[in-house]
Amino acid sequence: MHDLYNHVQEAVGFIRTKWNGTAKAGIVLGTGLGNLAKQINSIVTLSYSDIPYFPRSTVESHAGNLVIGTLGNTNVIAMEGRFHAYEGYTPAQITFPIRVIRELGAETLFVSNACGGMNPQYQSGDIVIIEDHINLLGINPLVGINDDRLGPRFPDMCEPYNKTMINWALEIARKENFTAHKGVYVGVLGPNLETRAEYRFLRGIGADVVGMSTVPEVIVAVHAGMKVLGLSIVTDMCLPDAIKPAVVEEIIANANAAEPKLTKIVCGVIEKL
Repeated sequence: MHDLYNHVQEAVGFIRTKWNGTAKAGIVLGTGLGNLAKQINSIVTLSYSDIPYFPRSTVESHAGNLVIGTLGNTNVIAMEGRFHAYEGYTPAQITFPIRVIRELGAETLFVSNACGGMNPQYQSGDIVIIEDHINLLGINPLVGINDDRLGPRFPDMCEPYNKTMINWALEIARKENFTAHKGVYVGVLGPNLETRAEYRFLRGIGADVVGMSTVPEVIVAVHAGMKVLGLSIVTDMCLPDAIKPAVVEEIIANANAAEPKLTKIVCGVIEKL
């Protein structure tokens, strides 16, 4: 953890040579959701490959850039693409950018993803505002010696997703007249999709949607004292008795089609911060 703290400082030092502002919020853009970055009035865009200790994004549709600028009148830092355990990255690597964004001043994190819908009341293209999560990735980025400069040894997870921002997000969806649900996200390792029996199990333990990301980033954000709003786009339905093979191109297309709804929520909530 002490090396982690020093590595974060080194990455922040590099970014400070390009931009010396203070961020208000960080945004993690998942699969098919990179278009939101175009709404940002960019001051500087940095390739992950140029930032010390940043991993490299290997997933299709993840651009691999850190976009720093303003959304409305708010300074934001957006990740165009994230990192996953199934790519072979460690929990510390996956969540390293969150540490850096926090050190650059951000007190709020918006985290988004494309997910599979297991709640039969959902449809492809719906927005799910995450109210809680279940960690079945088998990893935790806080394992190891704790560095109190980064956060407490035992961070409380009774409210990892901020209730006030959840209510704001639901209010924006109602005002904009599109469907948004509150739901529970379960994080799994991947990269294969789940079997029918696994979908039944995940639904049975209380999950509404399933994906391969988000949970480690949220754990670290809570550890670092950030408020979190989690947003999922349902890109395919995972109903065990009506399941069909998933097509990555269709998942990305569904995420792209629903992305304007996510943009409205993020921009609307940022205005309220």
